Amino acid sequence: MGDLFIEVKEVTKVFGGRAEQALQMLKSGKGKDEIRQQIGVNVGVDRASFNIDRGELFVIMGLSGSGKSTLLRCLNRLIEPTAGSITIDGTDITRLKKGELLQFRQKKMAMVFQKFALLPHRTVAENVAFGLEIQGVGKEERLSVAKKQLASVGLEGYEDQFPHNLSGGMQQRVGLARALANDPDILLMDEAFSALDPLIRDDMQNELLHLQHQLHKTIVFITHDLNEALKLGDRIALMKDGVVVQSGRPDDIISNPANEYVERFVRGVDLTKVLTAADVMRRPSPLLRVKDGVRVALRKLREAGLSSGFVVGEQQKLKGMIAADELVAAIGKKLETVEQCEIRAVDTVVPETNVEDLFQLVVQTGYPLPVVDEEGVLHGLVLKASILEALASQGGVANEFSTSEAAT
Repeated sequence: MGDLFIEVKEVTKVFGGRAEQALQMLKSGKGKDEIRQQIGVNVGVDRASFNIDRGELFVIMGLSGSGKSTLLRCLNRLIEPTAGSITIDGTDITRLKKGELLQFRQKKMAMVFQKFALLPHRTVAENVAFGLEIQGVGKEERLSVAKKQLASVGLEGYEDQFPHNLSGGMQQRVGLARALANDPDILLMDEAFSALDPLIRDDMQNELLHLQHQLHKTIVFITHDLNEALKLGDRIALMKDGVVVQSGRPDDIISNPANEYVERFVRGVDLTKVLTAADVMRRPSPLLRVKDGVRVALRKLREAGLSSGFVVGEQQKLKGMIAADELVAAIGKKLETVEQCEIRAVDTVVPETNVEDLFQLVVQTGYPLPVVDEEGVLHGLVLKASILEALASQGGVANEFSTSEAAT
């Protein structure tokens, strides 16, 4: 279990009058369309419940009109929930008074919008520092923070430019830097990359993942794009007509859709963007250890029918690879252990690497790709066959990989 940070319980938003009547109709099983037809009010969010752990990138997705952006704005009470509770770090924000809510937002939250909302008459640095200026932070300090945050999003040297001098992707980086300048615990991102061209959008997704790896913020990200949700989300909540119809890890939603709507929604998804190295890797066997005798190591390889093997040290930390020919030569040199031999460095991948990126890597290297964590511990190996088998078992098509493989 993670560290629970945001707890959303039965949050409902009704637009228009007769809210109490609408709530009673929801409880009796009436749907959004039926309520609108009978009493003329719109249900934006219908009893949404989910939890978000501290440091999690949580994606809320759905088609236009599903209620996802309304739900996001309920989380900071830009839109007032009609019913339900939202507890953030132990505080039920639905009970906060106006002044308390404003202070809570300034301390805990920042928002990144689809429209960049930059001030055209202010420089890039002044835009990033704007929130700190409102809080009364001195000019020198806030501009120093702005410069640091601009560097973190790849815009070092652009401090004195004006927004109109920047591309759309660069303007969105400024918006992200502005949100980070207050050092919030929570980032709320409403379709933040939807207005960008596909290539720039992909770059911004990668940038966000890179920043998240460094900063470990709690991020609630809104999108209508399933592939974007699958790429970014630690977990995903899928909405329809104001209802959260399913929430879970991306691979859970793809493999076990909760109903026909979810099944239709995820049908045809590119599994190369969903499956990761952790999903397709195989147990690394046999492994050679640095303390193994040279003859023992050679026997392990011959019994497995391999011409080379991976070498690990203490706590199964990867050292590299050694060929059987090297071991034979080592015997001739009267070397005693694998540690004394020449161990070749190898390319590695992390467990989160998606299959789309693994395709080319596994072809280029010519050997199984070792999957290691941040500590260098070997968890498994990715083989060409293991990628194909995983895609086949999920109902995927591996034509692109098969073509690449045939060319080698």
